[in-house]
Amino acid sequence: MAKENVYSSLGEHRKRFMSWQMKTILVTMIGYAIFYFVRKNFSVAMPGLTAEYGITNKSFGWIIFFGSITYGLSRFVNGYVVDRIKGRIVMAIGLLLCALSNFAFGFGANLSSLITGSDAGPDFVSMLVLAMGITIILNQYFQGMGYPPCARILPHWIHPSELATKMSVWNCSHSIGAALAVVVCGYLMGATGTNLSNDPAVVQRITENLTNNDVANAASQAVIYASHVGAWKWCFYVPACLAVAGAIFIFIGLRDEPRDVGLPDLPDTGLGALKEGGMSKTRRRRFESVMVWRNRWVWTFCIANLFVYVVRMGVLDWGPKFLTEARGLDIKSATWTTAAFEIAGIVGTLFAGWATDKLFAGKGHRMCVVCMAGAALFMTIFRFLPADAGITATAATLVGAGFFIYGPQALIGIELGNQATKEASARANGIAGILGYLGSGLAGLLVGYIADIYGWTRVFETIIIVAIVGMFILISMWQAPRDGYERSQSIVYDDEK
Repeated sequence: MAKENVYSSLGEHRKRFMSWQMKTILVTMIGYAIFYFVRKNFSVAMPGLTAEYGITNKSFGWIIFFGSITYGLSRFVNGYVVDRIKGRIVMAIGLLLCALSNFAFGFGANLSSLITGSDAGPDFVSMLVLAMGITIILNQYFQGMGYPPCARILPHWIHPSELATKMSVWNCSHSIGAALAVVVCGYLMGATGTNLSNDPAVVQRITENLTNNDVANAASQAVIYASHVGAWKWCFYVPACLAVAGAIFIFIGLRDEPRDVGLPDLPDTGLGALKEGGMSKTRRRRFESVMVWRNRWVWTFCIANLFVYVVRMGVLDWGPKFLTEARGLDIKSATWTTAAFEIAGIVGTLFAGWATDKLFAGKGHRMCVVCMAGAALFMTIFRFLPADAGITATAATLVGAGFFIYGPQALIGIELGNQATKEASARANGIAGILGYLGSGLAGLLVGYIADIYGWTRVFETIIIVAIVGMFILISMWQAPRDGYERSQSIVYDDEK
């Protein structure tokens, strides 16, 4: 069936179905982008926290590691939750809880002062790191309530033959949210806070903190940070307010399945005897066993996702920090450069989706191979750029890396929806979430420790190696089918014997 005709069998319902499809894509895009506002703000706040309190890369690495593992587990758990509770409810509650945890993070320094009776010193900093860690871990669990509803809802509204193209558009929500978050928070870091640059004691303390953490241009950077003491708090307060509004928007504007608004299911997405015999627990377990747990292609994608996330998060989580410390950029230039990486990701995601459907006949795993090769190439160029290359060359190279690395990040989730089918999409993506954010956590630890012990050059070399390994894992599934619907039709259930 030609792509333009896949919805023709809906007859008189077609126009209304397509309207709801567009509305569903837009509402989930906006909602998921807002999740990133209360998630990626931490990476922008990290340089300010180092300046004011001397918090090390190792400490941030551990916080990112445990937060990432928590997020991956949350995505797995919530992959099951959305089978039992409406996805829009899970998504709205998750965003509201993220808002509350961000408000709490902003008050972390006040809480640490209350507990320790001091606003400086080792005990205060240790308590602040503990408070931040707990808050980030909670926030990451709530973040895991964002993607599983989308992974389940969207395949109910978009036909498999165009899932890559339309979900690549949806996947831009990652980059849009992260780019806007770093730009807005970068502005807040440079426009809010208290100006204490005329206080020699404050400038000296910040200079020492930056020097102890091997920050380039520590003396000049210290004056900038001293002009905006406490600005990092607004990186949490402002996004939290936006998240409250976003939670209300999701609850009002989203519906889980076509039948929720009186529309028929998508054509050509039947699940064989699963629905013909009723969705009993036994049948559901059998379906999940075949389509997820014993599906070679699902597991290959999930393992590849670990390597994709090491590369992606190694740049995204640490971008503002390594650009200020290794390249000597000021915080505004660093955040704009990181935002450019995200904007390039938008273009790359759209291209990857288009190329998957138009050039590779819907086989996204083949496009993933191309993308990982491109990411490795541009990170290699970045590795050999001289430290004084300037913002233009630095940004251009990261833009190239961003263009390629977001293709696999988007396509793996899409392809899991195809391989596991719409019925098990959330569960397959839950497994991918665990491994992906294990990769994100490992990126936090690897970057934190390698940067502190060996320097930033070794960090970039590690990212290059990881990208190459991920590429070879994806090459191993070059001959995989487009989707798993034919496989689902052949499942024999115990009650049919």
